[in-house]
Amino acid sequence: MTFTAAGREILVGIDPARDWHLPLAWAADESHRRRLGLRLVVAVPAQHDTQHVDATPHTVAQHRAGAEALEAAAAWVRGRHPEVEVATSLLDGPPVPVLTRLSGQARMIVLGSRHLSRTEEFLSAGSLVAPVSAQARCPVVVVGDAEHVTQKPVYLVVGVDGSECSKAALALAFDEAEVRGVALRALWVWQPPAVSFKDGTTRVQTHRSLLAETMAGWSQKYPDVPLTHEVPIGHPVEELARAAEHALAVIVGRRGRGGYTGMRLGSVVHGLLHRAHCPVITVPVR
Repeated sequence: MTFTAAGREILVGIDPARDWHLPLAWAADESHRRRLGLRLVVAVPAQHDTQHVDATPHTVAQHRAGAEALEAAAAWVRGRHPEVEVATSLLDGPPVPVLTRLSGQARMIVLGSRHLSRTEEFLSAGSLVAPVSAQARCPVVVVGDAEHVTQKPVYLVVGVDGSECSKAALALAFDEAEVRGVALRALWVWQPPAVSFKDGTTRVQTHRSLLAETMAGWSQKYPDVPLTHEVPIGHPVEELARAAEHALAVIVGRRGRGGYTGMRLGSVVHGLLHRAHCPVITVPVR
């Protein structure tokens, strides 16, 4: 396998106030497949006393709730995969900076999704998905729905566009497909310009040739991974989401380093986080 990552642990962000079973199941299964450690993290932000009110009782209650959630989550993982090594961390600080800092030593981060609209996500102080996906130094997996395994053959979807970030996505996608023993669908979506005097057929054929050349090298590295590649015409978010309707996950590269709010995540990734009905894996360029 050629995919490499800095850490040997998979991190899971646990929110004591919300259900964590779906993302934790995904992470526990991935730890089991890869024989990696699993670390469960609860971050407790400081309470800003703007009205001269003692915030200590609230902070103590948050720590207690966090510790109880970690204990319950760790026990649940041990019941699902007794051989997986589970560690817990109850840390002080806002969740986004805490998880971003830990991402430098992690194999990947797994988060749950509340399926917020873009406006709700921007206004919600508790939203982690966009900013962590935009700033983490390791792949980020967002699990809003269970993996789809009803369609055969089982497959993963990866978005390709020839950029360095899509190469990083391909590396993880082939590695995931090999570890899972599933097929891989690679899509290079061509979105026609609103106004063009050029023949669109020629552009599609060019993209097909580029995609075939790109996939040839990866197929040599992963000869046991069943591969299909296609160049659909349309909007990248809609076409990738449609292709991933029955996929285990959709994997895309991340452009840029992300801003403070995480809004510089990229339109395709951001769109998939709201549109896709399977786990979305965002891969940064190392």
